[in-house]
Amino acid sequence: MAEPESTVINTNVKQKDPSTALVIAVTTRAIFNLEEEHKLYLEKGKEEFTKHQQANQDKPLPPGTAFAFIQAVQYVNEKILESNPAERDLFDILVLSNNSPESGVRIINSAKHYGLEISKFCFVSDEDSTQYLKSHGVKLFLSADRTDVCNALRRGVSAALVFQQEVQAPSTPLRVVFDGDAVLFSDETDQIFQEQGLEGAVRYEQAMEAIPIGEGPLKAFAMHLGKMRKKFGPEKSPIRTYLVTARSGRDMGIRAIKTLREWGLPIDEAFFMDGAPKGPILAQIQPHIFFDDGLHNIQGAQNVGVPSAWVP
Repeated sequence: MAEPESTVINTNVKQKDPSTALVIAVTTRAIFNLEEEHKLYLEKGKEEFTKHQQANQDKPLPPGTAFAFIQAVQYVNEKILESNPAERDLFDILVLSNNSPESGVRIINSAKHYGLEISKFCFVSDEDSTQYLKSHGVKLFLSADRTDVCNALRRGVSAALVFQQEVQAPSTPLRVVFDGDAVLFSDETDQIFQEQGLEGAVRYEQAMEAIPIGEGPLKAFAMHLGKMRKKFGPEKSPIRTYLVTARSGRDMGIRAIKTLREWGLPIDEAFFMDGAPKGPILAQIQPHIFFDDGLHNIQGAQNVGVPSAWVP
């Protein structure tokens, strides 16, 4: 029997309706930099970690990789409510933590210190905290723990692994970059590429041009984002989305574009890199988050200071 979760409702924040909101769950290590504390936990155990967190409960934690993304999401909510105060299709942020409620006070105080609009703090003592994602209606889960992310994906929740890094806080609007194959789309073409090389993949894409590519693990999240973006004209939207894919535009771009059209998913800009490094274009876009399934692309993004999340 799983341990029950202890949920702290943040009464300072307007609670959203999870049936209409885009619910994003972040772990404490994704939103704050807890690397030193995590090291203490691994080396000295839970008791020492809890003591340390209690002794430092009024000392705000430094921002982590997903921090700027959460701030930008908050900005989108403000813009949506400015144009329609009754709107219920908003972002809803909850923090999912393996901390005990005692050691979690520092997390709550840190969120308050930065003015983060987090509606719920869920403290779960169970090993697999992802079992609570569905009951909260979570559409995207960001964690610094690979097992967590794999468990969430198995449960059918869009999820990605966040690597701790120094992040420059980019300005608004919210900018989200998706890779194509195995992220937004299924990995069908990737598999053909592994088996038959580039020529085989190109032949496959040309033969399948009229048939939309299968859904990838982040499609549902991207679609909800697209729905929110459509509330604004393209010039005034507080959300900008990008596709940055290793596909070549000439041979393999048409099917990708047709698939997005078929899904009704608006993308502001698409870059077909033909295998070239993605770092330079990401440095230009300055996204709040970049989703990719290739660790070399994540590394390239980190090298230019772009907050990155790996979809394993």
